[in-house]
Amino acid sequence: MITLLATLFALSPLPAAASAAPPARVVQDPPEDKREDIKLLLDELDAHAGARGEEDQEAVAVIDKLVSAFPDCGPKDRASIVKGLDKCFKEKRQEDENGVRQNQLYLAAATALGEMAPESVPVLTSWIGHKSHRKDQPLQRMLILRLGKTVDPRAVKVLVKLLDDPDPPIQAAAAEALGEFEGAELDVRKSMFEELLKLLMIAKSAVDADNSDPIARNRYDTVAAPIVTSLQRLSGHKEHNPQEWQHWWNKNKKENWDELDG
Repeated sequence: MITLLATLFALSPLPAAASAAPPARVVQDPPEDKREDIKLLLDELDAHAGARGEEDQEAVAVIDKLVSAFPDCGPKDRASIVKGLDKCFKEKRQEDENGVRQNQLYLAAATALGEMAPESVPVLTSWIGHKSHRKDQPLQRMLILRLGKTVDPRAVKVLVKLLDDPDPPIQAAAAEALGEFEGAELDVRKSMFEELLKLLMIAKSAVDADNSDPIARNRYDTVAAPIVTSLQRLSGHKEHNPQEWQHWWNKNKKENWDELDG
């Protein structure tokens, strides 16, 4: 009898509710936090970074390990890693006989922080233009580009403000970084586009006013290419001539760019 009932049950269709039962919800455990291996890596980084530049190569190797570990860390460890990288910028490094500072540690820390948003955004922002590193142009450029890489809304205001910097390479870095926001909401992209176009037209007008002015020429040659690239990324449209960009903006600034054909 038991065998027969079992057979009949197997051949009978299940009720609709039973056959359409939703899959069991998989609850993932939160990442382990306050890990001992992270603490040991941070202690190692602190020791290498504090060796007055003699162990910067070793420090960079530890930073690479922290970058790899960061995505699987809990909030406390993530905060500790960002804090440890922030501390790297406080270490002193000497300049060589040509006035070039040993900045390998700083560049590695800046690069790493670009992969650690949103926790890293305040740290990256705090070292842009900081008096301890203001003269280190390669580092400033890296900090700005990595801030853009975070695609964090808090970065937009900082980057737009840097478009007014008196130093053309800083303006160029900010212009390039703004292009990272090509996936932002349309109104945000339009606002950034307008500021970039304004800088492009000002730089072009200065050259047109006095083609022999080396300062104006240098500024335009430095900022034009990254601005045009970012204008293309933000709008989905391609132009190269500043006047054509101005014409396109005047015609399409109120349109839905995502529905335009190139």
